[in-house]
Amino acid sequence: MLTTVQAGPFTIRGVSVGGVYTSLHVPELASLFDIGIAPRSFAAADTLFLSHAHADHVGAMTALLGLRGLMRRPSLRLFLPAEITETLTEAMAAMGKLQRYDFAIDPVPMRPGDEKPLRADLMVRAFRTFHPVPSLGYEIVRRVNKLRREFLGLDGREIAERRRRGDDLFHTDERPELAYATDTLVSVLDKHPHLYRTRVLVLECSFLDDRKDLESSRAGCHIHLDELLERADLFQNEQLVLMHFSQIYRPDEIPHILKQRCPAHLFDRIVPFAPMRKHWPG
Repeated sequence: MLTTVQAGPFTIRGVSVGGVYTSLHVPELASLFDIGIAPRSFAAADTLFLSHAHADHVGAMTALLGLRGLMRRPSLRLFLPAEITETLTEAMAAMGKLQRYDFAIDPVPMRPGDEKPLRADLMVRAFRTFHPVPSLGYEIVRRVNKLRREFLGLDGREIAERRRRGDDLFHTDERPELAYATDTLVSVLDKHPHLYRTRVLVLECSFLDDRKDLESSRAGCHIHLDELLERADLFQNEQLVLMHFSQIYRPDEIPHILKQRCPAHLFDRIVPFAPMRKHWPG
């Protein structure tokens, strides 16, 4: 049932069908991105990044928490738009009463521009996406301490001695590793051009051809391939994972449409997140 792709150093597993359900698991980050469906294996992830609260992106939250309860997992760390934190927390408390045990979550409310640590070498930065309800995208950034240029000739013992003295030897180098943006107008790229340079960009592309016109796509606050083609020369990502395809397309035809419509320099970066069969899961 699950689709699995490799994008740079990341394995991306899950299901994404526009309007039906989207949930992606990145084991290297021990993280989920949205939870519209909750396969058993997803309970191993201890962090969830929620883009927004439409049912196809949050509807399996209680199923996930129930699985985690059975497995005695710790509280789920949940990054989410700040505007929906109180309502979602109340909803989980109500479901916990029905289940007669606690649906444990550790909410981390986020606003555009907020940064929070994930682990010693990684942090997450939230950015605004454009949908009819409060919504966010997330960028995972690796922070690496690098020796300042003027100290590159020092040997290890002198570096250690200077560090003991408190000398400022290092600067922090930020390396954007993965970004996730779904259910949004294409203006997310125009407002946040740094996304073109993220190592792996996971981006919705709900519609691919004239089966859905551009005006209708924009009315639903979704991205059409036509809009990415207009920006084809801007993508510098190592991999561009396109997902959230509409069910008006058979999954096995998506790679052929992309190859036919995209210039080679863009197509070579694209990883379509769709199973190679005629029917979508479920």
